Amino acid sequence: MISPLANVSPKAKIGKNVTIEAFATIYHDVEIGDDCFIHPNAVIYPDTIIGSGCKIFPGAVIGIVSQDLKYNGEKSNTVIGKNTTIREYATIHKGTADRMTTKVGDNCLIMCYTHLGHDCAIGNNVIIANNGSLAGHITVEDYVIIEGVVAAQQFVNIGAHSFVAGASLVRKSVPPYIRVAREPLQFIGVNTIGLARRGFDKEKIKQIEDIYRIIFVRGHNLSNALEIVENEMPDTETRREIVDFIRKQTDGIVKGI
Repeated sequence: MISPLANVSPKAKIGKNVTIEAFATIYHDVEIGDDCFIHPNAVIYPDTIIGSGCKIFPGAVIGIVSQDLKYNGEKSNTVIGKNTTIREYATIHKGTADRMTTKVGDNCLIMCYTHLGHDCAIGNNVIIANNGSLAGHITVEDYVIIEGVVAAQQFVNIGAHSFVAGASLVRKSVPPYIRVAREPLQFIGVNTIGLARRGFDKEKIKQIEDIYRIIFVRGHNLSNALEIVENEMPDTETRREIVDFIRKQTDGIVKGI
């Protein structure tokens, strides 16, 4: 299953039923799980762990040293979860002293020409479409969809189940469960379609809509809006998740309507 034309270090750990095609390069201190498929000309650099069932397409570069000028050769790594697909010419840089790891979760789709900078933490079931560009230190939580040609600046956080429209510039963090678009980036509604597809019931979706109506639509400043949410909305796990996320964003969140 390994082409004689592939360049695979004898110090790499290769699982069962792995295909590595011609001209792929696998460096030392790489671990590749079972049932992976590595296409031609993919390059996987040292200190990278690839979970089982992954597909790495031609020209993808995973685990290369970051472009962070503060990087000083510290031992860091790159971790890719199970059943994740990384398409052509995507680049994923290894971690630095900040988090020591760049991580992509399970069941993700990282499309062509996407860049994930050092110390990014990508959750499970995330889709990042073509030409996405994420700077360093970014967290993307589970079930996020980022459309094509989106650029996100360092240290922003993108909350679970959110949707970022194509060609957006993400300069502020995006709370969970919402859709954002326009320039400057702003709230355009709750991601109701995505939530329904993932099994959220109507009552829970309505609560999310009511919370964000207070936060983004009624014209309150953010501090007052959060107090109103806590005083008037039922105390649920979803409410706590939204309020806690927003309060943790020291550099602010996207604009309201």
